[in-house]
Amino acid sequence: MSRRIKLIFNPHADRGRAWDIASTLQAIIEHHGGASWASSEYPTHATELAEQAALEGYDVIAALGGDGTVHEIVNGLMRIPAENRPTLAAVPLGSGNDFSSNVGVQQDVDVAMERVFHGEVKTIDLGQISDATGRTEFWDNTLGIGFDASATIHSRQITRLQGFMMYLWAVILTILRNHDAPLMKIITDEETIEQNVLMMVLCNGPREGGGFFVAPGALPDDGVLNYAMVESVSRAMMLRLVPEVMRGTHGRFKQVRLGQFRELRLTSERPITIHTDGEVFAGFSSDVQDIHVKILPGELKMIV
Repeated sequence: MSRRIKLIFNPHADRGRAWDIASTLQAIIEHHGGASWASSEYPTHATELAEQAALEGYDVIAALGGDGTVHEIVNGLMRIPAENRPTLAAVPLGSGNDFSSNVGVQQDVDVAMERVFHGEVKTIDLGQISDATGRTEFWDNTLGIGFDASATIHSRQITRLQGFMMYLWAVILTILRNHDAPLMKIITDEETIEQNVLMMVLCNGPREGGGFFVAPGALPDDGVLNYAMVESVSRAMMLRLVPEVMRGTHGRFKQVRLGQFRELRLTSERPITIHTDGEVFAGFSSDVQDIHVKILPGELKMIV
């Protein structure tokens, strides 16, 4: 039986360059009998479009964009009861496309488009974050706290670079401008940690930022979340760690801590910045100091 498919296209993905790639996919779509299109026009619009498509009975909702587009669509799908929730698909048209790479989506966009119509379906885990006000959001790839989130915010102001180089320059800016390590108390189902933390990244997959292997052992379907934490270090040491994170070898340094958990509670002495899949959950003017994070095993069906 053929799948009823909704394509949600983000024309702003990869700083607007997604238009050129998307236009070449029409022949593949028509070859498979066509699909319904919708374009996201403003922040969270893809969330609304995904929810509406699910209510209209679509079997598959495909993100034609980057990690942010997938993130919004996931949050739209999670508004739908599990028994009625459509399957997620992705065609990577963004700057980083880390989520697609981590779950096994083909990075060749033509092949990825073909797979939307006949690819294999697997289940993946999701993460959920709530703050002290009860605000809740779902995330599929990584959640960054502190340094990592600040770098993500800086990357949004960079216009002349793209992909990995954009994220790398954002990291350098963060080392210069936002080198802050507040005291945090972190309680998980595995351990309790209390120390000054410069960066903490919670991971459902190994890669973020277009090619930083923050948690090399993370898998999106193993029922646990991984984390990578960097304690308070000098700017020079953070610069030393950057190439190690690119290779996924930073875990050999004593200032880096790697681990796993299913549920986590974090309290910071000062407000923290947070990103979820590259989307800003708590910015530089944040008042967020307490969060609760947990894994939702096998929560979503995904075409790969």
